[in-house]
Amino acid sequence: MTETMRAVVLTGFGDADVFELRDVTVPDVGPRQARVRVHATAVNPLDYQIRRGDYADQVPLPSIIGHDVSGVVEAVGSHVTEFAVGDEVWYTPQIFGGPGSYAERHVADVEIVARKPGNITHLEAASLTLVGGTVWEALVTRAGVTVGETVLVHGGAGGVGSIAIQVAKAMGARVITTARAENHDFVRALGADAAIDPAAGDGVDAVAEITDGRGADVVFDTIGGDTLSRSPLMLADGGRVVSIVDIAEPQNLIEAWGRNAAYHFVFTRQNRNKLDALTALVERGLLRPVVGATLPLARMSDAHDLLENRRSFALRGKVAIDVAGETTLLPARV
Repeated sequence: MTETMRAVVLTGFGDADVFELRDVTVPDVGPRQARVRVHATAVNPLDYQIRRGDYADQVPLPSIIGHDVSGVVEAVGSHVTEFAVGDEVWYTPQIFGGPGSYAERHVADVEIVARKPGNITHLEAASLTLVGGTVWEALVTRAGVTVGETVLVHGGAGGVGSIAIQVAKAMGARVITTARAENHDFVRALGADAAIDPAAGDGVDAVAEITDGRGADVVFDTIGGDTLSRSPLMLADGGRVVSIVDIAEPQNLIEAWGRNAAYHFVFTRQNRNKLDALTALVERGLLRPVVGATLPLARMSDAHDLLENRRSFALRGKVAIDVAGETTLLPARV
């Protein structure tokens, strides 16, 4: 008899109600693959962008999406020696590379799988895989943040920003972040040295004051809009701008020329080395995942609504999905 599992299936592109909870066939395991019983996953902006059709050419329908896995190995292929049944693991599935993590089981090539940090829960681990890898790619691999530099993180209370603050601090940087006034204590608790309320202005004068007119060595854009064109105004000479946001329309970057600025655009690809580096930070107490909401797998539509409309909620950090249980923890409405 064919074994089945529960999965949330994307049946069309549109609003969050296009998801269906279905019974689907449990995937087979290839020679260099592991099958993982998924304990938790998470929701990312990439997920709702896919759902609404932003990447329609890359996602055949019907489809299982999702980009975070934390769980336990339940089967390994004939050529796998790195992992055994019962190992706790975490990883990001290959983006646009097959079925995602909105399911009770997932099969992945072992090259992208890593051992989960031992001091955090599956819900916490699942909230860190994609955003953690993205931050590592942005700040360490691309920007090359070094001790004593100043890093400006746009959107420090969000899922990516909350991790970026901590990674930058772990690298020895001074961190400035933008966040709504009610989140300033929160971002400072994560390690931010200074916080700027975006409602008070464009932040250019505030950054100049905080840095004694020098500007930030690195600007990390997690929110988009006109951030790319404003960033050089906050940048030190020879600084770097790193963005993880789609460019919706052309922007005038003439100010970057005068600063000898470098721009990096990151669409991360996960691998085990990034996860192992993040594990080292987590287990040393230098990085902690931030879970701002948790919903069960059957409420994926609600989870998408929550993240996509996060400004209507007091949401800090990530929206996690309890695949193996029914945990429900929701932030208050603003």
